[in-house]
Amino acid sequence: MRQGDPQWNDGEVEKWSNEIFNTPALQHSNTPIMAARRVRKHSRSKYAFALYEVLLGVAIFSLGVIALGRAVENCINASTISSEENVVRQILADRMAQVQAASAVPDAEKEFKIKTSYGKVTLTQKTAPAALTEPDNTIISGINLVTLTAHWDHAGIPQSKQIQFYVYRSS
Repeated sequence: MRQGDPQWNDGEVEKWSNEIFNTPALQHSNTPIMAARRVRKHSRSKYAFALYEVLLGVAIFSLGVIALGRAVENCINASTISSEENVVRQILADRMAQVQAASAVPDAEKEFKIKTSYGKVTLTQKTAPAALTEPDNTIISGINLVTLTAHWDHAGIPQSKQIQFYVYRSS
């Protein structure tokens, strides 16, 4: 291969040339010459990205990031709601244990206001005699149906949870 001759290598044009002059160097000269360097010319369609391809990639990436952000937000909201419901469930369980452990007949109606880290929870207790009968139509006395209802707000939307249980107190 001589200096200045073009060469083809994997679709690239290679040409050896002097840095300043684009003429072949003397082959049998005693004068020093500048070192030849390799100049590559790439075909644009094979090795370069167009601006629209880059913009399309950025748009797809940004949509993925937005979707991921919304998924994280939904997980945080679900976790908050679950924590609130666990607190309310614990309040209801505590009150149920107090009513069951008391020796007296539960009050007919009672209301409690309880402050929690999620806001105020209003607990309403209602007691009514249970109209239970035996299979031979004998009325069972001394059993009361207790209903506990908790009311609270989550993001301005009213929420409630209710449990019912029986309590036996002999007269």
